[in-house]
Amino acid sequence: MEFDALLLSRLQFAFTIAFHILFPAFTIGLAAFLAVLEGLWLWTRRDAFKVLYLFWVKIFALSFGMGVVSGVVLSYQFGTNWSEFIRLTGGVIGPLLAYEVLTAFFLEASFLGVMLFGWKKVGPRLHFLATVLVAVGTTVSAFWILSANSWMQTPQGFEIMADGTLRATDYMAVIFNPSLPTRLAHMLLAAFLTTGLVVGAASAYRVLKERAKGAVEGWTESRIALVMAVSLVAVLSPLQLVAGHLSGEATHKYQPAKTAAIEGYWETRADQPLHLFGIPDRKAQRNHLQVSIPGFGNVVQNLPRDEVIQGLDAWPREDQPPPFIPFFGFRIMVGLGLLMIVLGTSGAVLVWRRKLFETPWFLRFCVVMGPSGFIAVLAGWMVTEVGRQPWVVQGVLRTRDAVSPVTASEVATSLIAYVVVYAIVFTAGALFILRLMAEGPAAAAAEPAPRQDRAPGSPLAKAPRDTTPEEGA
Repeated sequence: MEFDALLLSRLQFAFTIAFHILFPAFTIGLAAFLAVLEGLWLWTRRDAFKVLYLFWVKIFALSFGMGVVSGVVLSYQFGTNWSEFIRLTGGVIGPLLAYEVLTAFFLEASFLGVMLFGWKKVGPRLHFLATVLVAVGTTVSAFWILSANSWMQTPQGFEIMADGTLRATDYMAVIFNPSLPTRLAHMLLAAFLTTGLVVGAASAYRVLKERAKGAVEGWTESRIALVMAVSLVAVLSPLQLVAGHLSGEATHKYQPAKTAAIEGYWETRADQPLHLFGIPDRKAQRNHLQVSIPGFGNVVQNLPRDEVIQGLDAWPREDQPPPFIPFFGFRIMVGLGLLMIVLGTSGAVLVWRRKLFETPWFLRFCVVMGPSGFIAVLAGWMVTEVGRQPWVVQGVLRTRDAVSPVTASEVATSLIAYVVVYAIVFTAGALFILRLMAEGPAAAAAEPAPRQDRAPGSPLAKAPRDTTPEEGA
């Protein structure tokens, strides 16, 4: 492995996008959760929903801000490290990224201020509308980003010009490319599950604290949030299994080399086995320490057992994706998905039996599973991006032809700078968010009103206020 400008640019982009994707994966679901909480408060006027909103909106504001900052870095790297990619494909992919800014980002930016600072300045229905529109904006943003990335996986609706640049001939075909529907559903479900698992972990932690201090009667804010989170995971985790299977079928149809890398298939044959474990060896073109179920590979992919499935031997070695990361990344993602189903199913049973808050092992299970959504998202994106190699646009543009004419030392310098800055800034942000979560919703409800800066009766005296988003965000 030679650490040239190409490899270092790939490592730098992988590092920065790995940080960035954690925040949208969380804020997409959290924005929807906030909209649900405010809607329930307007419907029931139950203070617990308002307290939960005021608590989680602080965490949303911090996460959203860090997501915006880390996203800006990615856009700069297109010009600094991947200028050839932009020069050749900008006529197709550029408008998709512009649409994301013109629609989703402007929508979020316009109403985020009302959502965070308008609790006392606008009516409750208008404030609720702002929260809903921010949630819609995060979903629209995911649509455009997934559309651009999916086009890189399954490109269509374009032509190659004489100078090698790409020009769109059918933008509807570009936007709604073959892999978009399943990948969009898979990503949105992943975002909602990630949020549900974080909310469930924070709430379970608070319930355990309540139990340690003595029995707590009634429905506290943490208990309400825990039931909501468990219910969400119970419903969405099986749907995610279905969405993942459909995404896998689309991958098998349009990116068979990626499927072969994911499944560890080296030989083109019918009646493929299902490899549960193995260590792919690209040099030897085989798997070491392989544990398999014979003939079950075709069954998992919903294909007849006599249908031939291509192995990596169907492509020259220079066209084979590196199988190690897709192989293990896929199994990590699936394993965590199965644990989410176990969590949701067991939690639903405990809710039905009214023993959710009196089952310490399940509460600890929720806490442990808190970061699993982030890990699954990272594993899934690694499978998607590494499995597409050696192409940056599948079958059209190789990754080595998309890099900027920069030196390895220049990229190494910027990579070290990114690592240092990210380690300081985002570690501090993550620790602050964790501290807020540990304090719990009760801390938001117990915040004191601002002191008066003038004597009572003075026309400049400040009237006490309830805790509002502008105080906490």
